[in-house]
Amino acid sequence: MLRIPNFIDGRFVEPAGGAFLDNVEPATGETYSLVADSDERDIDRAVEAAERAFPSWSHTPAEKRSRILLNLADLIDANLEKLAKAESIDTGKPIALARLVDIPRAAANFRFFATAILHSESEAHLTDDRALNYTLRQPRGVAGLISPWNLPLYLFTWKIAPAIATGNTAVGKPSELTPMT
Repeated sequence: MLRIPNFIDGRFVEPAGGAFLDNVEPATGETYSLVADSDERDIDRAVEAAERAFPSWSHTPAEKRSRILLNLADLIDANLEKLAKAESIDTGKPIALARLVDIPRAAANFRFFATAILHSESEAHLTDDRALNYTLRQPRGVAGLISPWNLPLYLFTWKIAPAIATGNTAVGKPSELTPMT
């Protein structure tokens, strides 16, 4: 049976507590994989890794971050069938819906934010000759992101893409009900 461990600091790692949860296919009621039952030790480890990655990633030029996000979108497109099948099994939705809507939208999210960051900059505006308003667009740090069960990959990319596009690092937690994509 497929076991889904945590992915922390660029590699797959077992959950600190060693426990896994059953991942049940809604259409059959059968357990078809096991997903890491993570605890605060796993979260701490993931946040520490994201904090270590932040200085380098936050100084990566927007053009390079954009290329990386575009590559991620291409990978999603290249794996459309595999991702659509996983999404369908995980959520119980028709594979046609995952294939035609959910997975392509996930790729589109990466493309949107990959191009948006090329046109985003800090600004200053005078207001009524007495004040100067600043808009600073700069990375803030580690983003903690949680994906819902109903549109797991699509909505996860809507959170992850802007976070990493703008130079932040991220720790993501998929729904334990739909962790496959």
